[in-house]
Amino acid sequence: MQIVIPTVGTRGDVQPYVALGVGLRKAGHDVRIITLSQFESFVTGEGLEFAPTNAEFLELLNTPEGKKAISGGNPLGVFKRVMPMLRAMLDEIWEASRDADAIVYHPKTLASEHVAAKLGVPAIRASVVPLYTPTAEFPVPIINAGRSLGGIVNHATWGLFLMGVYAPYVKMVDGWRADSLGLPSAKQQPAPIAQTLYGYSEHIVPRPADWPDDVVITGTWFLEAETGWTPSGELTAFLDRGDPPVYVGFGSMPSQDPLKVAETVISALRKAGLRGVLASGFGGMEASAAGDDILVIDAAPHSWLFPRMSAVVHHGGAGTTAAGLRAGRPTLVVPTGVDQPFWGARVAALGAGPKPLPAKRLTVDGLASALRELTTDTEMQMRAGELGRQISQEDGVARAIAEIEKMAQGHASA
Repeated sequence: MQIVIPTVGTRGDVQPYVALGVGLRKAGHDVRIITLSQFESFVTGEGLEFAPTNAEFLELLNTPEGKKAISGGNPLGVFKRVMPMLRAMLDEIWEASRDADAIVYHPKTLASEHVAAKLGVPAIRASVVPLYTPTAEFPVPIINAGRSLGGIVNHATWGLFLMGVYAPYVKMVDGWRADSLGLPSAKQQPAPIAQTLYGYSEHIVPRPADWPDDVVITGTWFLEAETGWTPSGELTAFLDRGDPPVYVGFGSMPSQDPLKVAETVISALRKAGLRGVLASGFGGMEASAAGDDILVIDAAPHSWLFPRMSAVVHHGGAGTTAAGLRAGRPTLVVPTGVDQPFWGARVAALGAGPKPLPAKRLTVDGLASALRELTTDTEMQMRAGELGRQISQEDGVARAIAEIEKMAQGHASA
């Protein structure tokens, strides 16, 4: 089968879908990833076909205006500039999907289910966050993290969230459907979604009892090894010359003051008497000189790095959270927003880490205190290790492939 996988966003929005693509390719399918141009070498390096879509959206998020909007400022000005970029993205996804036998897509792409409807192929919604299937068991993760509001209110939050997410784009998407696909409005002719796959572990978020059968939690879509990656001599030497350090990295979420963040982290590590590995990454931290007890790296595969750490501190992205827990390491989440507080609350509820420490309240004393708890609480360490063993037994990619193949075959024979 020709399987097309559109996804946009940061590295955390791309890597799980590349992992799916690698698994599907190994299973004998042709796979094309449609995503931002900056990820072309990443995609092709894993042996997958690449098709580009508009990268201006992500570039805008890393401007001062975009960073301010993400951090809680007024997003209206950014939104107005994003709309034409999104319209261009829809056309690019359509052009790159015309030969698809199935489309497995990130919901952020907006166009994918409509393209699948035009082609008459199954649209399989794939997400690493439980955002698109209402339940009475907990509120939508973006609105409330860590506590139930009661069944009726919990369920109502999902409708409010989904309406708020998609309503701003309805007019634009309907215009595009008419102009590019020759389809009536989505209200007149909704685009069917054949199945929803969630790429996280049920050991982290148990399956709600009220979810329908066409929603499947597969386990996390881990990319097991990045082709051609080897650790630097500096990194291996640092790891060899002392106790296991604490990993600190804030992923692809832009920071308005990355130098200040790095200074706070380094001071807190030293106050707690701990060695550290700091991942500077896309925009989370900047530190040019750290010292013998701190090593700053650009990035390293979590599957290699995390088992060599004593604990992990990060922004709370779905993939990073899963990687830290699979490694069996106690985890502190320092969330900025979106779904990150939800994952931080889950880690704390599972006993695998302290309560989340919001980035906007990050201080040297507060972080140092959390680091001490993270590295000395034996019960927390035992619980993290137990979770690691449970998650390591799952194969989320294989489960997802089986579901995709079953759905596509059933659709073809219908």
